[in-house]
Amino acid sequence: MVDLNHVVLIGRLTRDAELKYTANGQAVCKFSIAVNRRRKNGDQWVDEANFFDIVLWGRQGEALNQYLVKGKLVGIDGELRQDRWEQDGQNRSKVEIIANNLQLLGTNPGIGSGGQPNYERNNTNAAGYGTSSSYQSSGTTQESNNDSFADDIPF
Repeated sequence: MVDLNHVVLIGRLTRDAELKYTANGQAVCKFSIAVNRRRKNGDQWVDEANFFDIVLWGRQGEALNQYLVKGKLVGIDGELRQDRWEQDGQNRSKVEIIANNLQLLGTNPGIGSGGQPNYERNNTNAAGYGTSSSYQSSGTTQESNNDSFADDIPF
């Protein structure tokens, strides 16, 4: 049987990414993301934030570092790695996600650029996700005058 170690996540950065270099000049970009998980608590659904440390090596880390800012929505494709060490006589370990591929998704909440309207998120939790799906634009947008569209849907 073949072992499998593959992780795919979509989440928001909890802090700006840090770009450092190893002694031999290899770039390493580190950041954390928050991913929500909905679960039922009694009769109500609640969002629970999960936090993951991500490591992005090499040129991809160098190129994307400037875009990896707090609140940015990203898609990660990678693998789990466990780092083990000894500290003060205690065995320690930490699991990180080594990103093989990273995709920048969406825009940063509250940041307008290039004429884009600013968006304010309602009812945010620890991961920065809204508990409702409504967004309010602080910019002006045109509304559609096609009110009969909903009547055309066959279901």
